[in-house]
Amino acid sequence: MLLHLLALPRTTSPLSRPAFAALRSSNGLLLARRSIMSESKPGRKEAAEKARADKAAKFAAKQAKLKQQTSTKTQAQPKKVVEALPAFEDPTPLGDKKVLQSFEDAHFTAYNPQAVESSWYSWWEKSGFFRPEALGDREPAGTFVIPLPPPNVTGALHCGHALANSLQDTLIRWHRMKGFSTLWVPGCDHAGISTQSVVEKMLWKKEKKTRMDLGREDFTKLVWEWKGEYHQRINNAQKLMGGSMDWTRERFTMDEKLTAATMETFCRLFEEGLIYRSDRLVNWCTHLNTALSGLEVENKEIPGRTLLSVPGYEKKVEFGVLTHFKYQIDGSTETIEVATTRPETMLGDSGIAVHPDDARYTHLVGKFARHPFTGRLLPIIKDTYVDPEFGTGAVKLTPAHDFNDYQLGQRHNLEFINILNEDGTLNANAGPFKGQKRFDARYTVVEELTKLGLFVKKESNPMKIPLCEKSKDVIEPLIKPQWWMRMNDMADAAVQAVEQGRITIAPESAKKSYFRWMSSVNDWCISRQLWWGHRIPAYRVIFDGESAEDTLQSTWVVGKTPEEAQSKAEARFPNKKFRLEQDPDCLDTWFSSGLWPMATLGWPNAESSDLKKFFPTSLLETGWDILFFWVARMIMLSLKLTGEVPFKEVYCHSLIRDSEGRKMSKSLGNVIDPLDIIRGIELDALHAKLLVGNLQEDEIARATKYQKSAFPGGIPECGADALRFTLLSYTTGGGDINFDIKVMHAYRRFCNKIWQASKYVLGRLPETFVPNSSIDTSKLSLPERWILHRMNVAVKGVNEALEAREFSKSTKIIYQFFYDELCDVFIENSKAILSDGTPEEQASVQQTLYETLDAALRLLHPIMPYISEELWQRLPRRQGDSTPTIMLASYPSFNSALEFEADALEYELGLMCAQGIRSLASEFNIRSNGRAFVKTSTPESFASIEPQMAAIKALSGKAISELTALGPESAAPKGCAIFVISADIVVMVDAAAGITDIKAEITKLRSKLQKSHGVIDKQKELLAREGFEEKVSEVVRSAEIKKLADAEAATENYKRTIEEFEKMSLESAGSA
Repeated sequence: MLLHLLALPRTTSPLSRPAFAALRSSNGLLLARRSIMSESKPGRKEAAEKARADKAAKFAAKQAKLKQQTSTKTQAQPKKVVEALPAFEDPTPLGDKKVLQSFEDAHFTAYNPQAVESSWYSWWEKSGFFRPEALGDREPAGTFVIPLPPPNVTGALHCGHALANSLQDTLIRWHRMKGFSTLWVPGCDHAGISTQSVVEKMLWKKEKKTRMDLGREDFTKLVWEWKGEYHQRINNAQKLMGGSMDWTRERFTMDEKLTAATMETFCRLFEEGLIYRSDRLVNWCTHLNTALSGLEVENKEIPGRTLLSVPGYEKKVEFGVLTHFKYQIDGSTETIEVATTRPETMLGDSGIAVHPDDARYTHLVGKFARHPFTGRLLPIIKDTYVDPEFGTGAVKLTPAHDFNDYQLGQRHNLEFINILNEDGTLNANAGPFKGQKRFDARYTVVEELTKLGLFVKKESNPMKIPLCEKSKDVIEPLIKPQWWMRMNDMADAAVQAVEQGRITIAPESAKKSYFRWMSSVNDWCISRQLWWGHRIPAYRVIFDGESAEDTLQSTWVVGKTPEEAQSKAEARFPNKKFRLEQDPDCLDTWFSSGLWPMATLGWPNAESSDLKKFFPTSLLETGWDILFFWVARMIMLSLKLTGEVPFKEVYCHSLIRDSEGRKMSKSLGNVIDPLDIIRGIELDALHAKLLVGNLQEDEIARATKYQKSAFPGGIPECGADALRFTLLSYTTGGGDINFDIKVMHAYRRFCNKIWQASKYVLGRLPETFVPNSSIDTSKLSLPERWILHRMNVAVKGVNEALEAREFSKSTKIIYQFFYDELCDVFIENSKAILSDGTPEEQASVQQTLYETLDAALRLLHPIMPYISEELWQRLPRRQGDSTPTIMLASYPSFNSALEFEADALEYELGLMCAQGIRSLASEFNIRSNGRAFVKTSTPESFASIEPQMAAIKALSGKAISELTALGPESAAPKGCAIFVISADIVVMVDAAAGITDIKAEITKLRSKLQKSHGVIDKQKELLAREGFEEKVSEVVRSAEIKKLADAEAATENYKRTIEEFEKMSLESAGSA
């Protein structure tokens, strides 16, 4: 295609600075440079990479099939065997500074993540570079502290953890290089329900035993063993990712110090009356036998009648059905029809409600219906809560098993009848149905109602099913005595902290969610019926002769230790005999996790040096999905216990989904272990990992099928740096991330580009080379001023992006500068200077190559720590520089002395010329010995272009062997294709050699011209459409405007080239 892919709008005045500036795209690069420097936007490169990978996979499959079909017909030719590179063996002793190998070593000729990433981490850690004290005697620019959201010890890390770690480590390393005393506190969460559930599944799968078979003590020992194994795995993975955490300050939510903080918090809040015990309706998971908070319940929407699998049932259970049945009015032949989605709960009904204005039932208000199975009388009451349009307009009330009915039951003083045992079987209150499982009773109740002539009908009904987030069991509302925390006042204080700007929350969508959740906060049920976790430090006082049954009237004392509780009880009841019995329940995991930022720094010890120096912390980076679970609770508890906010900033990253946009789930097989990306893994090994978990056979089959489809060749080794860069490139602060493993390949290749560029630069520096202490700008050539200017622009852009938490933007700027500007332009330009320049020019270019590579590696380090350290350590040092590691080197900062805007614009004019020449050569199939011209129409433009001819030729490609600058007095050559650069500059390529049929070529150009006119008309119509400006984003608007400019520029190129070819055609006809 001729030029129209990357064509440029024309300028209006010869060589004017505003005209040059108008040619710039929004990120400061000339649009015309794009084809010279490959694709400059990683997003486009990702899409292109994925498309190429998909195409390659299809081609490989087709070729394999063809080979199979023809194998019997043809003799296979012997193929050249490429020997696999042996595993890299690092000679560096563990913890020592890495012994650098020569680029000539087979493992270092190209980028090899295994070789590059070896040894550095153990040296960093042993040397204390991760500690806030790493700056030594230097006065810090400030402190920057991040409390790591502690991963659960339920298993291996996933890509969500990898994303969080990459973002946090980038900010920690960036601040460290800016001279801040940094602290990133690592640790793990005991994750009560999650861990206990996983271990119980494992115990059943391996030994067919339950925790009850083992008993509390032995089961807890088993969980501690699990914790030890997986805690170490998690730490190893975080280290492999390059996370620069201070491991000397590592914490675990159930270690001695954090347990003490948890006990202190419970006791203090109990004494203040904020924690209380109440017999209330809770979300009960019969499978895990524990209460849950509302946030631990998933509401699954179903469109109507649906059969669902429920733990503990062989057959699927029916949901989404409205069952109609009748109650007999006591002392009458009349009946009242009700409807319910849970017919088994009618066994606990204690009333029927109707709307006061519903004329159908007015005469029944105040009367009673008789229960068909227990004979219990159910009062018929009126309440405006009832929707007369839903069902029959009469609502059966089960106050002990429904949250709405619970409120009506309290309001009308109804009886609360519990029909369920903790395991989901029916108790004695269910009468003849006692002992049945709840969903078996769903069917038997309907059968018995049918026998009595009381069943009416069933109808499909859309509804939400409450499921336990962990076990996927259907939640049952159940009245249980539990420990609760009063939340209203604490929530008000937490809202004010954000409103007053003491805490910022980003992105804006997360902030809105925070306010929405906090506006409707309820008291928090903090007790869980678990064995793994912090056992509640509450002790029931059982007096001599008193029943040991736990009731709401029981007397309780609290104490951080049994001895403290005993002492409190003795002081409270000095003349009574009693014994203490500790509550067997554990605290909700989020209770102890809510203390994480301050407890990890020494709270409640007010004299802790870490607490004084590093609290409040600087930033919390986490997923938006736990904004209320965890973030809000940390804010509330911190404000209550310390009077301080726990952190000054909250940044919520997006959730990672698979390439198809689905939530990552082990049962789907789409969960990707970041270690498999870093090290690579064969498909068979991926399948094998499914077998060691707790998946059911059908889940393993489904997961295996997905893995075969998504990773037919396994996952290639990409390394931690490429993974980190990819994850940051996805982080736009917008919606969820659809993670595609194929996208990794582009950034794996980017690593090799960095590697090869560094090899080139180091190979061009003489052994005696000593970097200058500062840049002498007086003798710089135009290309040098351009690259230093672009470096300065990149440095400013990256710092601003990281400050604004625009992570994706920071990767694009770095990628663009390193790949497009340093590698594809300046390094290419430097080859001619180093080959043909004067000694002074060569020495200057060597200094500039060093300066730009050094800055680029330092710019890159927070995101790609391994490759940047490996290559930076190979660079010569300036005199007096003894910095031991790149992570303690200064981060590049904006330098006004390197602002060469005018020079950069002039140089970019030459780049545009080179781009035009390459495009024309490609369009007309000129592969060698091509002739090109830069034609100027003013003396000023000729004076600007003529000195750049060597650089333009170097960047025009190997197809061009001859390049000539033509001034205003020179006639334009004939038979050339034309690319318009500006009003007074065009580039021309002799196309005659590549054209066999001039008329056919003109016909093709006219067709393209016509299509280009069509694009212009379409874009103008779109941009003029009513509401376009207001309805689309700035990104979309800019893209559409650029399409119009490109089409207009392409139109001009087509017209000029057609005119030239028509002259050729006439001359050819005349000569014939």
